[in-house]
Amino acid sequence: MFEGFATRYIETGEASVFVRYGGDGPPVVLLHGHPRTSATWHRVAPLLVERGFTVVCPDLRGYGRSRGPAPTSDHSAHSKRAVAADVVAVMRALGHERFALVGHDRGAAVAFRLVLDHPETVERVALIDCLPISEHLARITPEFATQWWHWFFFAQPDTPERVINADPDAWYRGDPRVMGRENHDEFREATRDPEVVRAMLEDYRAGLTVDRRHEEEDRAAGTRVRCPALILWSLRDDLEQLYGDPLRIWRDWATDVRGHGIDSGHHVAEEAPQDLAAALGDFLRA
Repeated sequence: MFEGFATRYIETGEASVFVRYGGDGPPVVLLHGHPRTSATWHRVAPLLVERGFTVVCPDLRGYGRSRGPAPTSDHSAHSKRAVAADVVAVMRALGHERFALVGHDRGAAVAFRLVLDHPETVERVALIDCLPISEHLARITPEFATQWWHWFFFAQPDTPERVINADPDAWYRGDPRVMGRENHDEFREATRDPEVVRAMLEDYRAGLTVDRRHEEEDRAAGTRVRCPALILWSLRDDLEQLYGDPLRIWRDWATDVRGHGIDSGHHVAEEAPQDLAAALGDFLRA
């Protein structure tokens, strides 16, 4: 995995962030989702390097090999605002004041927060399998509650940790034939660590509390994504099924929006890397 990439830990003040980086050219950050690590990009990152980009893949705060502060009662230590600040600090440590940004799933929620909080740093943003958290919550239906029940289970105190840590391999299922053996092994090691599990749950607890409030404040203030935004979604996932055209919703939040679905299941970077890299490369080069 990641042949030719360097690795290091970068201290951000609050967190120690594990990062992979390689290539030569305009910088682009790839942010993974739950319950993956930066290794989920192992098929996409080299394709973007071949297209002439510098590619940076961090583990989000608390995920994989990155570590952050202890959880707080208001969950702000694992808020998207805090994690977005980590990403800005990482990129500055690597010498990049401005960069393109790609996020999938929970990483897309971090990317969305980053571009709202630090618009001067982001050239372009691509958000994959994602809507603003507040938009999800404003559209709760029996179908959403049935298919996305884990959001509300993860938000409960203590119980999710006991359930997941009793048998993490059964809870976080993964197929090494689909994921790639090294990616799967790294994911499995992370999900067997109770400290990582706690941080991943705090990510969701923050989503329903402090992150939602931040989005509602932005909406009331008229804050929007001003840079070009590419919205991508997995056609064999349920985003379009639940909400129709995701672009319609994103146009309330972003000025310049385009995008399309990709024939894939949810973990598109692992399942359809060529299609994803092509869509990202074309957008980032435009």
